[in-house]
Amino acid sequence: MTETEATRAFFDARDGLLALAGDPARARAEFTWPDVGDAFNWALDVFDTIAEGNDTAALRIAEEDGSETIRSFAELKRRSDQVANWMRSIGARRGDVAMLMLGNRVELWEIMLAAMKLGVVILPTSVVLGSHELVDRVERGRVRWVFAAPEDAVKFAEVPGAYRGVGVGLEAASKDERAALWEWLHYEESRAAGTGAIRKTTTSGDPALLYFTSGTTSLPKIVVHSHTSYPLGHLTTMSWIGVRPGDIHLVISAPGWAKHAWSSFFGPWHVGATVFVANYARFDPEFLVAELDRVGVNTFCAPPTVWRMLIQSRLDRKPRGLREVVSAGEPLNPEVIARIREWWGLDIRDGYGQTETTALIGNMPGDEIVPGAMGLPLPGVDAVLIDPLSGEEAEEGEICLRLDPQRPVNLMPGYFGDDAATARVTAGGRFHTGDVAQRGEGGVLTFVGRTDDIFKSSDFKVSPFEVESALIEHELVAEAAVVGAPDDTRLNVTKAYVALAAGAVAGEETARAILAHARAALPPYMRVRRVEFAELPKTTSGKIRRVELREREVAAHAEGRRVDGEWREEDFPDLKR
Repeated sequence: MTETEATRAFFDARDGLLALAGDPARARAEFTWPDVGDAFNWALDVFDTIAEGNDTAALRIAEEDGSETIRSFAELKRRSDQVANWMRSIGARRGDVAMLMLGNRVELWEIMLAAMKLGVVILPTSVVLGSHELVDRVERGRVRWVFAAPEDAVKFAEVPGAYRGVGVGLEAASKDERAALWEWLHYEESRAAGTGAIRKTTTSGDPALLYFTSGTTSLPKIVVHSHTSYPLGHLTTMSWIGVRPGDIHLVISAPGWAKHAWSSFFGPWHVGATVFVANYARFDPEFLVAELDRVGVNTFCAPPTVWRMLIQSRLDRKPRGLREVVSAGEPLNPEVIARIREWWGLDIRDGYGQTETTALIGNMPGDEIVPGAMGLPLPGVDAVLIDPLSGEEAEEGEICLRLDPQRPVNLMPGYFGDDAATARVTAGGRFHTGDVAQRGEGGVLTFVGRTDDIFKSSDFKVSPFEVESALIEHELVAEAAVVGAPDDTRLNVTKAYVALAAGAVAGEETARAILAHARAALPPYMRVRRVEFAELPKTTSGKIRRVELREREVAAHAEGRRVDGEWREEDFPDLKR
């Protein structure tokens, strides 16, 4: 297949989905993955095609001080060619792994495009990581190149490895930083490189990106995505977001995590939309909503935590340009959906996927929203629910993808350097997500929980998500994490760790109010029996680490002691009346 045929196949599939926007049933029924052949390179075949002579803003980055940086598609094409030529001149080669430890700055997008064009494998890395975590990532990721700003580059003084450092923005480094980084290459030198077109040397199956998983229950694994599984696979993400040509899209997601590539790179740029970034030192809901309104953002994606913060701040005036609002990362509670619908007249459409995939399940534009449900499989996704005991399809079970007769296009090839882990998640001819869902009317799927998070109480199965959804309906609760606390009689009792809303006071009366609310809102087998006020442990990508809370409860039970600061239902005899 020629490059022109590969490019045409991609755009034909994309345009078919765009033509069916607002008709999700037809999109799901008619879409087929395009055949792009054996030499597909999204940066060369798709981005450069969109960017040729295109002065539309591809990227806008706004700062808190009011300054803004804008790059057109044509400018990014030219600049990424220049960076690719420079990277090749310093020795970067196809298959090398380059760690990108950069915040939301223009260079991040330049380097991602350049690396993809060369076949250099991109390893996005969060700037919040410390030297200890970087040691593991550099070693297991077999890193050959590190791109970092001075404040993060200095962390690598304690990170061994056979890699070359490239400092981004070294001209603004402090005297001490410059002294520590004297051996690092200067990214600014790339501006003297040529801008000649890059010759394609990659194949469709070559690795393109590596991502460390969030590690909510174990040591993070390394997901490898090819030049098709992520770039091509994000046609599902584009469909779910509902982004259209000419739109401005904003996502709340930090660089270094897969969702950033979903919605700040592939999804919007598939259609030539503008990626807008609002940088801030500390999250400010009022600043965010003001920016949504000022810029005229059309499509907006944020995790449940951000949606809850917007509601707590009572930001009830709809930003003028918004057409589509979506949420991902963790399930979205019905209470949040109802409030935004009341205020902004928009339905937050939930979506589901993993680092190992692109978007898999979601509420597309035009779908009838079932509050609390994550929707239907997206176009091109063959998802089934499998009973973990029988291995058969069921109305409630683990979300799996069939691997036969065709492996899903938007599924990772495997875990980097870990064939055993890859074999485990693809056992039995299916990809196992580790997440459990229920099928409702019309096939709509509702998230139940991680297989590791669901627990039994008195022989009843308890979904932490369902209990948490009930808890956050209470005005005193900002966030909640529910786990099973070991109990000699019931096997487990439901324990809630609660982060309180602003102004709420941790103490006896608050505990009584929350336990009483849970008693009224939940069936007896799900009822919260214990509550503790705490800051919830989270991964650096913002997901709650319930495993830490479970381990705490198991340890306390083994020692025969009550957890300090815990309130129990039996502390309030009046609740049992």
